Amino acid sequence: MNPNMVTTSATLCGYIITENLGVVHGLTVNTREIMSDIGAGHKILAGGQIEAYIELCELSRQEAYDSLCHKAQARGANAVVGLRYTSHEIISGITGILAYGTAVRVSKDDY
Repeated sequence: MNPNMVTTSATLCGYIITENLGVVHGLTVNTREIMSDIGAGHKILAGGQIEAYIELCELSRQEAYDSLCHKAQARGANAVVGLRYTSHEIISGITGILAYGTAVRVSKDDY
């Protein structure tokens, strides 16, 4: 799906929604690595960003987003509106990332 056709807003500028195909979601569950935890422990003492965790968060967000887009396309959507993310800890060290939104069909607004 064209990333320009996914938005956090309820509308897509320059397009009209012609069909609402329902809520879609993408979910991923990831865990930290022990080596990342060791490196993070040092950063906690010294301060600064923890790059391994940033990379894990970015990867998880992208996996959830890609899954959402795939499910939207499978329903025949050419856009997603109202994109949101949420996360939750399943157990210590294991986190779920959920991306959700509304799959829609849109057409160019000629007005």
